[in-house]
Amino acid sequence: MRASTDLLVVGAGPAGMAAATLAAELGLVVEIVDDSITPGGQVYRTAPPGLPARDSSPDSRKGDALRRALAGTGARFHGATRIWFAAPGFTVAGVGPQGPVTWSPRAILAASGTTERVMPVPGVTLPGVVGLAGATILLKTHQALPGTRTVVAGAGPLLIAVAAGIIKGGGSVAAIVDHASRGDWLSRLPALLSRTDLLRQGMDWLRLIRRARVPYFRRHGVRRVHGEDAVTAVEIAPVDADGAMRADAAGRRVDCDALAIGHGLVPATELTRLLGAAHDYDQSAGGWIPRLGADQQTSVEGLFAAGDGTGISGADAAVLEGRLAALDAARHLGRLGEAAFEQRARTLRRDLARARRFGAAMGSLMALRDGLAAQVTPDTVVCRCEDITRAEIDEAAAAGVRTLNQLKSAIRCGMGPCQGRMCGEAAATLIAGASGSDRKAVGQWTARAPIRPVQLADLVATYDYDDIPKPPPAPA
Repeated sequence: MRASTDLLVVGAGPAGMAAATLAAELGLVVEIVDDSITPGGQVYRTAPPGLPARDSSPDSRKGDALRRALAGTGARFHGATRIWFAAPGFTVAGVGPQGPVTWSPRAILAASGTTERVMPVPGVTLPGVVGLAGATILLKTHQALPGTRTVVAGAGPLLIAVAAGIIKGGGSVAAIVDHASRGDWLSRLPALLSRTDLLRQGMDWLRLIRRARVPYFRRHGVRRVHGEDAVTAVEIAPVDADGAMRADAAGRRVDCDALAIGHGLVPATELTRLLGAAHDYDQSAGGWIPRLGADQQTSVEGLFAAGDGTGISGADAAVLEGRLAALDAARHLGRLGEAAFEQRARTLRRDLARARRFGAAMGSLMALRDGLAAQVTPDTVVCRCEDITRAEIDEAAAAGVRTLNQLKSAIRCGMGPCQGRMCGEAAATLIAGASGSDRKAVGQWTARAPIRPVQLADLVATYDYDDIPKPPPAPA
């Protein structure tokens, strides 16, 4: 199937839903695409058909409001549809329930969200280890617990959210292991006070955690995951301000059957990179992000971006960025005049600046700490798809590898089905440390199709010999 449209929105999280809704209200023909069956994204996920709805929460109510608004427009939602190819011009290809589809949009909005970052530790590949973002999918979508007794470890507000979600779901949290100190959290208080509703939600989660008597280890990290065929315990130890294990401190063993661990979020920029947009490195924003104009347009005319894929700033900022991008797309496509655009954009920009202050404060807690690389031992697997250890990455760096693309060519790191999304940040950090360069100099993987893995059978029809056109025989 081929389809032409004014605006193709890739990603149906907060930014994508808000953008598609407003763009359709402004008279654009809008198509919105997402891997998930229903709109919502990571933050506003819903239970799939057949499972009972979760209890109402501030997040679920916000998500439901965005879904209702989207459903009330002419925007067409393509759920369970995976975008795998994009080319300048624009051509975008996906695979969904009805088979392959190709769009030729006049403009594109990338609202692709993030990928979680996990700096590996010994034992991280054991069954029972899951990322913090992965744990939220289990809790929100599948209403399942990571384990019966879970250690929640890493950095940022997801620690508290996941721990509270496990307790609400009837599970047990063995410990919370937080890289941040109490002072790190208190230093963000001025920004937190700008959003008293979200601060109140966080305090409610903390009260729930305290009532459950969960041990909370601040300025600690995971040193090792123990077990043979599954997680049986986690060894934790104090860390310094950079996240490095303190050599003078003893470790502590925490018995558990699951570990939910995460070290922040990384903007998902595969689509904007594949379409040729310029990108810059900003560690505080999560890493590589597309270079944007004042109103969410990238360096490629007609390509817009919004949400955490442009820098970690949270769901509320994503909604405002999505709406601002929709206004700019409508202006770009001639559906909104300059005066009307400026009148509506002015309020959005003001509200967005406020929302970004809060989001940036939370994002800074998740920023990669330089000392985390030291916890990766030589025999720790960094690239799971290709079974590449730190020792192999260090050997490649010693042989002259200086960039991610060189590493891929040298030892196949990043060549597997995840295409480096899970190992890329860890591998880049290790190369930078081993070669004495910085993370920016190590660069990114070159974006290539498929953006996400797809099955060849989904892209081609079934043929037999008689279906092949045969030219007439040559003259005798």
